[in-house]
Amino acid sequence: MKLLTDRAQLVCKHEIGRVGLEASQSLVFVEGQALLVDSDPEGRPIRFCPNYGVGIKPCQRTLKVKVGYSGLLWIESRRVALDSVRGLTDGTPPGIVEYLVRRPGQNLLAERP
Repeated sequence: MKLLTDRAQLVCKHEIGRVGLEASQSLVFVEGQALLVDSDPEGRPIRFCPNYGVGIKPCQRTLKVKVGYSGLLWIESRRVALDSVRGLTDGTPPGIVEYLVRRPGQNLLAERP
């Protein structure tokens, strides 16, 4: 599993919605990009979700990550985010729409299972 950077591409399950990322640590970089750590993918804005209409709320924010943090790699006591990151969005129907990784933002470092 590849390690995520702040250049990773995360999308809502509607495919067009893009998650805006920002790294909270500034110690470890790969290919010039900061690695993402525990909680970086959470509470982030989602733009361009096409799921809208009367009574339908588009995905606008990521919620808590369900899976995808390393059990082995840590930075400043925070787990490193992996390309297996998945969680729910605030879009409708509630508790159904996930976000996931399309590209990790780097191809150099990976964690072995």
